Amino acid sequence: MPIFLARLLARISTWWTPVLVLAVVFVTSWPLMTLAEPGADITSPGNFWWWFVVTTSTVGYGDLFPRSPLGHVVGVYVIVGGIAALTTLFTRLATRIERTRGRRMHGSITVRLSGHIVLLGYSPGRTETMVDELGADGTKVVVCAWDEVQSHPMPEKDVEFVRGDLADAKTLVRAGVDRAHSVLVDARDDNEALAVALTADHVITTAHLVVALRDLARVRQVRYVGEKIRCVQWHSPHMITEELKDPGISEIYAQLMTHGGADTYSVALTAGPVTVEHCQTVLGRHHGATLLAARDGATLLVNPPWQTELNAGTVLYYMGSDRLDAARLAVSLGVPASR
Repeated sequence: MPIFLARLLARISTWWTPVLVLAVVFVTSWPLMTLAEPGADITSPGNFWWWFVVTTSTVGYGDLFPRSPLGHVVGVYVIVGGIAALTTLFTRLATRIERTRGRRMHGSITVRLSGHIVLLGYSPGRTETMVDELGADGTKVVVCAWDEVQSHPMPEKDVEFVRGDLADAKTLVRAGVDRAHSVLVDARDDNEALAVALTADHVITTAHLVVALRDLARVRQVRYVGEKIRCVQWHSPHMITEELKDPGISEIYAQLMTHGGADTYSVALTAGPVTVEHCQTVLGRHHGATLLAARDGATLLVNPPWQTELNAGTVLYYMGSDRLDAARLAVSLGVPASR
């Protein structure tokens, strides 16, 4: 009987139905209990309310209970009404949870995040790698893929999934592109990347837009879409993730690898020992250079701690406007040559 009532109520119910059922049962059972148990403690307002809550929730402490046969009938009525109401409530909750989970798995949700990173496009393996790097520091990531990706490609990760036409502004809005910190266009080819970048540039407000290109010669076409769009080589996913988290860093890498205002050089120490702090100070003050790394034998120290001591023969890697010879550097350091 309770199951039948629960199914019947579930068909016609709203979220208020369980509350309405409990209210009706309470209002009708109190007078009935008063008739069945005249003068009993259970019929007093405070006691009946307590007994009703305990009975409908099926806890049943046993401190109050009806003693007459008619009182038992009223008790059964309260139990059935409580079970039916609670079953209906739990059924609706389970249905809502399952429906929400289904929408999340199939990418039909609308993301409510802000300050997150959106990846427009999905490539098996490649996207997972970028998601792991981006989410390592707790950054929220949204993967937005074409309709051909039928279900959430990485449901075990804390990643939101949106599916649809990436050249449609409505899809990008569902992914929260308009509230994102950074957006990556990681399309299946460069022509598609241009189309998606055009839509993304229209939707974003303050987000940093990055486009992964297989052919960097297409940068000029991307610039027609937006002057501030950053283009990164498609085959460098690690650089892409760094650009998404720290906008502008790919330009620094590009300058380091090309002939710009500064270049990278190496020079061997002919004097020592000398601390990294002293090397950094001398290189910066006297030569306008920055120490990047040092190799002492087989050990390579990238961005070494300032208190590290470097011996004679250590190779210094630095960024500067010109190349330094070992003798000139030794004079600047002011350290006697090792014997």
